[in-house]
Amino acid sequence: MHKPILFILFTILCVNSITAQHKTENVFLIMTDGLRWQEIFRGADSALINDVVFTPSPEDVKPQFWKETTQQRREVLFPFLWTTIGKQGQLYGNRHYGNKVNVKNPFWFSYPGYSETLTGFVDTRINSNDKVLNPNQTVLEFINQQKGFTGKVAAYTTWDVFPFIINESRSRIPVNSGYEQATGQLSVQEELLNDMQKQVPSPWGTTRLDWMTYYLAKEYIKKNKPRVFFLSFDETDDYAHAGKYDTYLKTAHMVDGFIGDLWNFVQSQPQYKDKTTFIITTDHGRGDEPKALWKDHGDKVVHADQIWMAVIGPDTPNQGEMKVEGQYYQNQIAKTLAAFLGITYTNTQPVGEIISPASKAK
Repeated sequence: MHKPILFILFTILCVNSITAQHKTENVFLIMTDGLRWQEIFRGADSALINDVVFTPSPEDVKPQFWKETTQQRREVLFPFLWTTIGKQGQLYGNRHYGNKVNVKNPFWFSYPGYSETLTGFVDTRINSNDKVLNPNQTVLEFINQQKGFTGKVAAYTTWDVFPFIINESRSRIPVNSGYEQATGQLSVQEELLNDMQKQVPSPWGTTRLDWMTYYLAKEYIKKNKPRVFFLSFDETDDYAHAGKYDTYLKTAHMVDGFIGDLWNFVQSQPQYKDKTTFIITTDHGRGDEPKALWKDHGDKVVHADQIWMAVIGPDTPNQGEMKVEGQYYQNQIAKTLAAFLGITYTNTQPVGEIISPASKAK
């Protein structure tokens, strides 16, 4: 056989091999603020669901969220996480098995946690939740600069600090946050949601309700087909700070439903079906001892640095709950996200390494 023909065949085999190994073309990073790993892996906490200080009417909540076993409790609270990701993806952070996920930053609250997640490193200058532009480039901004991704990265969030965390003005990534209206050529649903945002009150001031964020985000995804999408919810943290454990559970269950609905939607779309990876996590943990500290977080609250993570997609082995000992950190998410897309992410500071068990693509 002639050498040119051999070379062509070798090239085709190499390309096919790479394609077979790497299937993810789109990544969705989804976060919900301050949702504890304890509820993710154990379901409703008996010490809190039975305490009228935090659950004024246990008899109204327990029929839905209280079951005999830990496995049953977590499945009724997070049906998508456990019936879909638990069978087709991976869940990290059950410390009962020595599988640990922690934040690296020393502050254990929101802006530092989101910045660490999105940049891949800790910047101790980020030490408040103030609306200060992030001086650091995020992985979203980095990917937006890569060929084939420019204009295909977007974010929808409940908390109105994200335009500063992502540095919308510099990164040129559209970040719809707070009570920001949908813009452009609007669908009927977007027009309705815009009107509802003006009329439906939120108890959180400038932070809108999570269901508004979700349905606005879904309309954006339908219309614009982003390749990288950041979606962030906030009410799990809001209700925890308010000490309302019953509503915290209901909100966590609602967010699980949103994520499941979005997964089902992307699997119905040719651009996304079997080509999309979801990474799901939180910005910080919460206290647990004494039990009243479940409301709080920050560097003075023991265990508030403990978090969790879930991954599902075509390149992620279906190992379900990770029961092997391991230590992972929030700063590893950025590089892992980029790696799913075949992109090597770097920044001005060293970033956390790829979470290697999460992907079978090399």
